Amino acid sequence: MSENLLFYGDNLDILRRYVKDETVDLIYLDPPFNSDQNYNVLFEEKNGTKSKAQIKVFEDTWHWDNEAMRAYQEIVTAGGKVSEVMQAFNLFLKGSDMMAYLSMMAPRLIELHRVLKPTGSIYLHCDSTASHYLKLLMDAIFSPINYRNEIIWRRTGSNKSDKRFAPIHQTILFYVKKDSAQFYPQKGQYTKGYIEKFFTKEDEKGRYRIVLLTGSGTRSGDSGVPWRGYDPNSSGRHWAIADYLYRKYKELTGDDLEKYPLLERLDKLDEVGLIYWGQNSIIPQYKEYLSDAPGVPIQDIWAYQPGTEGCVYGNPDIGIDSDVKWLMSQEKQRLNYPTQKPEGLLERIIKSSSKEEDVILDPFCGCGTTISVAQKLNRQWIGIDITHLAITLIKNRLLDAFGDKAKYKTIGEPQDISGAEELAKQDPYQFQWWALGKVGARPAEQKKGADKGIDGRLYFFNQPADVMPKQIIFSVKAGNVAVSHVRDLRGVIEREKVAIGVLISLNSPTSPMRKEAVDAGFYISPELGENRYNKIQLLTISELFEGKKVECPPFIKYGGNVTFKKAEKVRIQKNGTTKQKTL
Repeated sequence: MSENLLFYGDNLDILRRYVKDETVDLIYLDPPFNSDQNYNVLFEEKNGTKSKAQIKVFEDTWHWDNEAMRAYQEIVTAGGKVSEVMQAFNLFLKGSDMMAYLSMMAPRLIELHRVLKPTGSIYLHCDSTASHYLKLLMDAIFSPINYRNEIIWRRTGSNKSDKRFAPIHQTILFYVKKDSAQFYPQKGQYTKGYIEKFFTKEDEKGRYRIVLLTGSGTRSGDSGVPWRGYDPNSSGRHWAIADYLYRKYKELTGDDLEKYPLLERLDKLDEVGLIYWGQNSIIPQYKEYLSDAPGVPIQDIWAYQPGTEGCVYGNPDIGIDSDVKWLMSQEKQRLNYPTQKPEGLLERIIKSSSKEEDVILDPFCGCGTTISVAQKLNRQWIGIDITHLAITLIKNRLLDAFGDKAKYKTIGEPQDISGAEELAKQDPYQFQWWALGKVGARPAEQKKGADKGIDGRLYFFNQPADVMPKQIIFSVKAGNVAVSHVRDLRGVIEREKVAIGVLISLNSPTSPMRKEAVDAGFYISPELGENRYNKIQLLTISELFEGKKVECPPFIKYGGNVTFKKAEKVRIQKNGTTKQKTL
């Protein structure tokens, strides 16, 4: 794969049409959980109040209908283990919402298995609503022998339940395509208590712990010969020089320890002070210095522990598992997408099961956390989502975080008028979200009342000293347009006391519409030299394709466009860490 790809559309269709067999190194997916919830994107208001606007992006409820039945029949008639497990599910779950959910997931997981390389891995994020069913389904598709872990991730600080232990975790099922899958073990930081317990010694080279210089089992060769008065075979052991000692000796001397006979290697190690001799003990051990210690291997429970700040050795500001801490409301990372995961969670996964330039796929990419982290870690990526709102959020996130460094191609969005017309016919809401994305506006809250007549909003500041942002409102029309639409927009502008109103339409405006727009007058920006902008502006989809923009004051550096919450600025560093700063 030579370029990053961002797809709009149904991931099942996208996978089948665009993603070739065995081309992906790592898959992370965070699909709906069938939890009977509605999920909304929240937009914090910029007018100093605590109110929030929200727009529903998906309903996490599945129903047994004709579409679910067709998906089930397709899987069952294909035969094999997946057919068998789906038939077994149906005996127990027949006609239920859970059966509909599994019928939706099964063909997608089959396609994900197809596109995964033999050395590839997949991480399926789920919760207790469906995790036990999904594990059986994954066993049928990937085979039980390719199951690696059920990772427990703490998703919140607390929860309330009067009739059970409050649930605060979600599950990540980790499978591989084949046993040859790549895996790069990650290390966590030591706690102060661990250091105080094990790294109890210190010399001129620093703090260290003592480790056995022998391995279990007797030997008849050099590794079983006595050295300095100690016979390892007498204790059922043999000499076993750790890889660490070869590296440390090279660091200290520049010499290659491996070129010497085994017992002479022990002499060399003792000469440079890497052998520890305890008081009144003839059993030699070796020194492992804290400065060289790799850290604690990460296990399968990923749970930030509140109140442990200061417990981590060498860093008083972080707590245990702080890198995978759930996102709280005031987190800088948070973009107010309902199912957004912390970047640290994806960093662990991506670093554990891929290397630089590998291809990462997220078929339910939402606000694009997987994509952003893959970009930051110098991986190639493929993202898929079925809403244009998500695609707009991802584009803004990549622009904020990486500027022009994030190179990618968007597929599935309308590229011409006929494509826009088809989208408007298939799904008016998606057409509306796509059109608003073309001008950088966010959708208005889906509610009756005050927002009636407003499909989108764009907020901006004229100057740094501004306390209240100015506002541009949008009305999007996919069908015929008339002068009444301009009059309605004019009334909304007056009611809402906004700076500018924009009517976006598929069809060209009429002459009376243009006259009505001109009669609305101008928005004057005294802060920027008495510049004048039409208070009502008419834009067609054709003009948007041609690059025409909303005419408004320039978004200045300190404030500017505040329509979407800014992602943190990221600098990519190959073969190393990344640096961030908040814009």
